[in-house]
Amino acid sequence: MDLRLPGLRGPRGPRRLLAAAVAAVAVLAGAGTWTAVASDDTPAVHRTDRVLSVGDGVRVDTSYFTSADTGRRPAVLLGHGFGGSKDDVREQAEELAEDGYAVLTWSARGFGRSTGKIGLNDPKGEVADVSQLIDWLSLRPEVRLDRPGDPRVGVAGASYGGAIALLAAGYDDRVDAVAPAITYWNLADALFPNGVFKKLWAGVFVNSGGGCDRFEPRLCAMYERVAESGAPDPEARVLLAERSPSAVADLIDVPTLLVQGQSDSLFPLGQADAAARAIRANGAPVDVDWIAGGHDGGDPESDRIHARVTSWFDRYLKDDEGADTGPAFRVTRTGGIDSTDGQALLRGASADTYPGLDSGQRSIPLTGREQSFDNPPGGAPPAVSALPGLGGSGGLAQLSTLGIGVSLDFPGQYARFESAPLDRDLRITGSPTATVHTESTSADAVLFAKVYDVGPDGGQQVLPSQLVTPVRIEDAKAGRDVTLTLPAIDHEVDKGHRLRLVIASTDLGYASPAASATYKVSLKGDLKVPTAPGVTTAAAPLPAWVWWLPPLAAVLAAALLVTGRRRTTTPAPDPALADVPLKITDLSKRYARSADRYAVRDLSFTVEKGQVLGLLGPNGAGKTTTLRMLMGLIQPDGGEVRVFGHAIRPGAPVLSRVGAFVEGAGFLPHLSGRENLELYWRATGRPPEDAHLDEALAIAGLGDALARAVRTYSQGMRQRLAIAQAMLGLPDLLILDEPTNGLDPPQIREMREVMIRYAAAGRTVIVSSHLLAEVEQSCTHLVVMDRGRLVQAGPVGEIIGSGDTLLVGTAAPVEEPVVEKIAALPGVASAVRADDGLLIRLAADGSPARLVAELVRLEVPVTAMGPHRRLEDAFLTLIGGSA
Repeated sequence: MDLRLPGLRGPRGPRRLLAAAVAAVAVLAGAGTWTAVASDDTPAVHRTDRVLSVGDGVRVDTSYFTSADTGRRPAVLLGHGFGGSKDDVREQAEELAEDGYAVLTWSARGFGRSTGKIGLNDPKGEVADVSQLIDWLSLRPEVRLDRPGDPRVGVAGASYGGAIALLAAGYDDRVDAVAPAITYWNLADALFPNGVFKKLWAGVFVNSGGGCDRFEPRLCAMYERVAESGAPDPEARVLLAERSPSAVADLIDVPTLLVQGQSDSLFPLGQADAAARAIRANGAPVDVDWIAGGHDGGDPESDRIHARVTSWFDRYLKDDEGADTGPAFRVTRTGGIDSTDGQALLRGASADTYPGLDSGQRSIPLTGREQSFDNPPGGAPPAVSALPGLGGSGGLAQLSTLGIGVSLDFPGQYARFESAPLDRDLRITGSPTATVHTESTSADAVLFAKVYDVGPDGGQQVLPSQLVTPVRIEDAKAGRDVTLTLPAIDHEVDKGHRLRLVIASTDLGYASPAASATYKVSLKGDLKVPTAPGVTTAAAPLPAWVWWLPPLAAVLAAALLVTGRRRTTTPAPDPALADVPLKITDLSKRYARSADRYAVRDLSFTVEKGQVLGLLGPNGAGKTTTLRMLMGLIQPDGGEVRVFGHAIRPGAPVLSRVGAFVEGAGFLPHLSGRENLELYWRATGRPPEDAHLDEALAIAGLGDALARAVRTYSQGMRQRLAIAQAMLGLPDLLILDEPTNGLDPPQIREMREVMIRYAAAGRTVIVSSHLLAEVEQSCTHLVVMDRGRLVQAGPVGEIIGSGDTLLVGTAAPVEEPVVEKIAALPGVASAVRADDGLLIRLAADGSPARLVAELVRLEVPVTAMGPHRRLEDAFLTLIGGSA
């Protein structure tokens, strides 16, 4: 069944009748439920929540943001990343609304509160949903129209949301501009590059989607088939390609801002390059921006990119010709470390035209004889480059930009060819290429090519952005010449360093042939390196300290003379808190680009040993921001966090005593549970005996399942394995963010027992959850937050208290007319029937004694009376119903 509505176009279909589109929307406008709420953080922005029925029983959860300004304005659709929901883009939506846009966000099928199966942006599913959202926008009185039924609209989003922006532009000719970020052009090429299965990222994809059964059956069957065989088949490629923007390449002809990540082994820079070339060929303006971050970590440069997206829409949606959309090409470059906070220093380089990936090629001669090496049985042990899911906020790729090598090749499993020391600095911007001759004892060969930056002494080698190029070579027995296109990078190679081309037989992120084989590789020419000479780095401005350091030094010197004291950069440990797992004091964090809006403000509480502390609050309360500051992922603007007396800073040694389960974990589906955990621990570089693997597994209670492949695990087992991963090393403080997501009631009970067992040994657990009934049973203490502030903290029993609701036991069920009479009594706010009698909530002037007298008068057979209050009641009372 074709779900595309009028106004939606297919790869070969014409525009449908506009009048039919308006009629279709008129029908849909009555479906769903409206809830109007004021934004918690920006009173000037109004948010309206609506659930939209899109056919076949699927319901899509949306939020609509507008400012108080009058008049019509352009609209923007904001998509979210895979595994997320509309809540992830709320802050950007509010900022765009403040800037004069009508903004619509939504949770894609299978995510958030939206129903349906995940279709990976199926044109007949998720893409058709976007067209219905555009239909709805065309009827809003706030939205500017180009013609009836055709709103002035742009689409933006990152990753999964970026792909839907491109697809919407291809399938619906009402889209006027797009700004996709860190996304794919061809999903088949991204997950099956050169015919090799990207198994690690594919497993992360499926796990973050909630498991294979959450996907459309065809997609689930495809994944299981490819994961089992280790190689993509033609049907799999077709299935993913038809869900890719490349399928409608000739129809995307709107102004496009492409933002792509340099730290990205999932969707590397080549995906944006293919998109830029195709869209520009259609005559549309295209700008390209390579950011420092990506799916492997690093700096996402959110503030800068959000500002650039806004300017892009100002130019092409508001028709503001004075809007600064930035250069045609920009790349962020790393220039050392900020000594004050340990963060990478970033500078921008730009060009007036996009150089592509092969501009200004320079030949670098390589030396090396023909070399033989083996593909080991089962492809193990594999070489290591990128580690999806383990990059963190810094990311392994970020380390490579700072000259820290984190890759690993095993002797006997690779060939290498090396240049002479460079006679001058070399900036690589684009994709190097090399041609080699290959032979194999097997019919097909799978090889992994990479170029290292090797230091003068030959010992230190850095793999730029941790990227490799896989290639499957068919009919390799007879020998074949193969031209390798290495990953696109932006990397500075210093004078005196060498370039090393490595051809390996394995890589952790990809599937290698299970059968053993011997490969032979020899050079067939120089290494061709693109230098993009038209890209220039902006001159660095004089640091602010050049101006303020002299007067400040004088002031500090005077202060030291008066006080005889000096401050240290890192506060000294507090011996009095050496046994206190966590103490937070006056903690504050402002929203980006805001001087007076706080995500967390003046937060203080203490957590003791043996406690299971529940961190509660409605969406936007600041819970996740607090946890990120606790783990050293972001720095507070005020106050401090101390763990066992040590102030938390990025990379603080005391963080080795903290374990965290925050966003789920990606496991290799064909390794056993135990093998996945052992691999994770090896990646940390800590001694095997420090893992306490058996103890963590005993607490997690997985039993014999540890020997089974993770792909056979239920969602609950995967969650417990993820918790076991967080417990490796038996950290004294364990942080769990929504550990029961996606679990059924028996699995939730098991997870509760895991947390209780872990804390029973004197360790501490902090759990953030929306399941209040579960928190009530598993937690000993609570911290309740709302709008960034502490509302109440203390033992669960004290916070729940007695309340104003009474449970009245009765000898027989009370008839409904009598219940209505009780509800109408003076001093009674409400009365409802319960399993054991009646739940009666007293009004402010009510009293239990007076209630008993009235019940006797009404001849209610009372057998007992006592306080009744659940955590949910207490929670709603504390936050005033703002959840």
